[in-house]
Amino acid sequence: MFQDFKLVGDRPVAMQVKEYVKRLIIKGALQADQKLPSTREMSGLLKVSRNTVIAAYEGLEDDGFTYAIPGKGSFVAAMLGQFAADNGGADGSATWQIDWKVRMNEYAVSAVELDRMKQGIRAPKGTISFTSIAPDEQLFDLGDVKRAFMDRMAIEGQVLLNYGYAKGYKPLIDYLMRYMENKGVDLNGKDLLITSGFTEGFDIVLSALRPSSRRGAAICENPTHHTAIKNLKLHGFAITGIPMERDGIDVEQLEAVLQKQSTGFDLAYLTPSYHNPTGIVMSPAKRSAVMKLMMRYQVPVIEDGFNEELRYSGAHVAPLIATAGQGNGVIYIGSFSKVLFPGLRVGWVLGDRALIDNLESIKRARTIHTSTIDQSILYQYLLNGNFDKYVKKARMEYKRKYELTKACCEAYIPWAQLSGDGGLHLFLTFPPGVNTRQLLEACTEQGVIFTPGDKFFVQEGEGTNTMRLGFSRVTDENIVRGTRIIGEQARNFFQE
Repeated sequence: MFQDFKLVGDRPVAMQVKEYVKRLIIKGALQADQKLPSTREMSGLLKVSRNTVIAAYEGLEDDGFTYAIPGKGSFVAAMLGQFAADNGGADGSATWQIDWKVRMNEYAVSAVELDRMKQGIRAPKGTISFTSIAPDEQLFDLGDVKRAFMDRMAIEGQVLLNYGYAKGYKPLIDYLMRYMENKGVDLNGKDLLITSGFTEGFDIVLSALRPSSRRGAAICENPTHHTAIKNLKLHGFAITGIPMERDGIDVEQLEAVLQKQSTGFDLAYLTPSYHNPTGIVMSPAKRSAVMKLMMRYQVPVIEDGFNEELRYSGAHVAPLIATAGQGNGVIYIGSFSKVLFPGLRVGWVLGDRALIDNLESIKRARTIHTSTIDQSILYQYLLNGNFDKYVKKARMEYKRKYELTKACCEAYIPWAQLSGDGGLHLFLTFPPGVNTRQLLEACTEQGVIFTPGDKFFVQEGEGTNTMRLGFSRVTDENIVRGTRIIGEQARNFFQE
């Protein structure tokens, strides 16, 4: 015994010794009331200092795993309900096993089936990957983030380490309300809820709007964000996808669908700016037309404020919630995840005050509150004036990569139609004969991967000739090399 102890990493040695002995006790290798080796003996056995063993023994006693008898040493304490080392019951009964797969409900099974990340593309190290649309961590201004953390902890560190409020951290709420007002939003009758990123906010809103007596009905752009499709399906919504045009959703088809559905729709999910995956920015004229239709047919709109800050050219375009004026039919879900730091899981829902009141209660029932430390760091970072400086730097770098990727696609993949007005990705549509999943297989063998576009479409079998190219985390050299390889492999589909 004690021959298999190995020090790992840079964790405190006393803690490693304590956890090692604790595991032996839990497994039953050390029995109740058995005397432990003296601190001097254990020091020799484990090849650590005696003071380390003394500290470890004190920790074991504090945790109730051992007890000390003055003059005699340390002994193993009896463990209530301890299982035998063979994993059978303490009374020698058979091992208790449950088949969890048969106990999973429809929601859990569907979650696995729709989990594209779990079923995602696996590629060896060194592969050129266009699959990510996360920000480039090389741009993160770590010094300013550290300063924001230290500033906030100095002001109210003890408070931040305690429980927070379901609605969110008040200074951040106030900041974001002003931020949205600067986007042209009329805040009369509106309120804001902090969430742990976009996905939680979307999930909470769907929970509140999902009909209880029938299946829900939702409209969205087609293609659209695959996470939105997944969550809509998990909440039982039947989804009607409306095709995209060069300047946004096809308004004529949208109107035709609204007229045809006599029972109406429960909601519409729209991403008007830097749409994922197409990168298209909806034109002001279409924004106005869409809002008029939604008002006429009384369809609430969930607006995804995806990547609004990453516009490379042209004037600012107001979000749909600003277009709505004093109306309360738009629910805006925002996040800085793609602009700033995804590791700070902070997003927000802005909407009618009565709606937010209900969403706050749902949030409290589920997660109590979003990390107050995350919220406070983000608030202080914004308060310190770092956001505009960072976004300016990020916008310049992503614009450069965007233009490089676009030029490479035009040069090496001339058969594909490109879309994307900014953001962190481009969307490619090939002639109907090109299957991008087959193209992905060929490119993977050459060390390049991308995201096939069919995952963004509502119906199975749609978009099989499309792909999304995320360029934010790809080096210039690999952008050139990767797009060239994609073009070379795509050429084979045109050679009969």
